[in-house]
Amino acid sequence: MKFEHASENRLALLPVGVATRHLNQAVLSGAEPPAQVALLRAATVIADPSVRWNTAPVRELLDQAMARFASDRTDADPWLAPRLHATLRLTRSEASDKDLWAYLAMVVAPDYVTWRHLPVVGEDARRTPVVQASRFVGGSSVQAFARLWWAAEMCRNGADYRPVEAACGNQDFLNTALRLGIMDHRPTALAVLRVMENLAASDAPRMGDQLNALCKAIGIAGSTLMYEIIGPDELPDDAELLAWIDEADSAPPVAWDRLPDGPADGTAPTASVDTLTRLFEDINAHLGRLRDRGRTSVPLG
Repeated sequence: MKFEHASENRLALLPVGVATRHLNQAVLSGAEPPAQVALLRAATVIADPSVRWNTAPVRELLDQAMARFASDRTDADPWLAPRLHATLRLTRSEASDKDLWAYLAMVVAPDYVTWRHLPVVGEDARRTPVVQASRFVGGSSVQAFARLWWAAEMCRNGADYRPVEAACGNQDFLNTALRLGIMDHRPTALAVLRVMENLAASDAPRMGDQLNALCKAIGIAGSTLMYEIIGPDELPDDAELLAWIDEADSAPPVAWDRLPDGPADGTAPTASVDTLTRLFEDINAHLGRLRDRGRTSVPLG
C-alpha cells in the first residue's frame, strides 16, 4: 500500500498537537518558518479531489491582502473574510475541524499569521515580540483564519457579504461579539450589527466600550429571553449550500475589488432582525442610563 504524503499544493489536516510542538520562539516571532517537511509528514491528505482544496487560490488571496494593507494590518480583516469564505467553500462541519486551520496556518501561510498578528515593537522593546500560539492552533474565535471564515459564515445574509465587511471592520465586534454563542442565530448577529452601525452613524462616544457592554448585556439577557423565539430564523437551504460548494470546480477566482457572492441558502427574516434590533436598542439605552447614573453593574430585570 502506497502512503501518500500531504502536499503544499493541497489543503490537508494537521493534528493540532503536532502543530503545537513546532511552535517555538523562532516560529512565533517570525524569525523562522515552521518545519515544513515534518509537518507535511504528519498531515493527513484530504481524499476529495475538488479544486476547493487547492492552496494556490488561498495563497494568492493572502499575498494580495498583505500587499494591499501593509500600512494597516487590521484593515485586511473586512477585505479578507468574505473572500476567504467564498474561496474556501466549506460546510460548517468541515470548518469546525481545527486540524484544517492548523495546516493552513502552519504549512500554507505562516507568514500571513505573523504579518497580521505580530505585536508592534515599542520603543523600549526588551523582549522579542511573538504571535500568540492560539493564532496558529486556537479555536474558531481566535485562530487567524478560522475566526475570519466563521465571522463570514455567521454574519453573511445568504449570498450577501456586506454585513461581514461591517462586522470584521470593527475589532471590538470581531473580538467580542462573535465569541458569544447567541451569535450562531442569524437574526441576532444581524441585529447586533445594525445597532453597531447606528452607534457609528451617531458618532457615539467610546463606541468600543459601548459595544462591549452591549454584547455582555445581550449575552446575559439571552439566557432568559430566548432570541430564537423573539426573532425566529428560517432553516438554511442545504441543497443551495451544497450546490454552491460543488460549483467551486468551475467558479472563477474571487474578485479583488468587489464582493463575491456567497451561497444563496436563504436570508434572515427581516421582521425578526427588526424586532431584535429594537430590543437591543432598548438594552443599549438602558445601559446608557446606568452609565449616566454612574453605575457599573448591568441589571436587566
